Amino acid sequence: MIEVTRLNGNIMTINSDLIKIAEASPDTMLTLIHGEKLIVRESCAEVVEKVLAYRARLLAAVADRARSPQDMHRIVAMASLNPETGVPPGSTPGTNGATSGSTLGATSGSAPGTMPGSGLGTNKF
Repeated sequence: MIEVTRLNGNIMTINSDLIKIAEASPDTMLTLIHGEKLIVRESCAEVVEKVLAYRARLLAAVADRARSPQDMHRIVAMASLNPETGVPPGSTPGTNGATSGSTLGATSGSAPGTMPGSGLGTNKF
């Protein structure tokens, strides 16, 4: 969860895993995976930084709880799987992890999608 500020100054907390696109047009518009759009005061770069900081805190908390390197390896492997297919994001089932294209889904547990700055003022998570 990250805190963002609406244009009217109200602070809200949103689930960063639900952000599909952050677009500067000129205000920052967040499009969530179910289509809802939110306009916030933070820049796209600030939103990306908040998401990355939140995910880093989550990974640090998991690492603190891992009892052994094998536990950490198992947790990372499980987090890297697409929950719908059981294979890593961007892979095709039955191809031993070979990529079949890029993924932009917010359900990926391993990476925030495309790198910030891809596209014209648009960051896909």
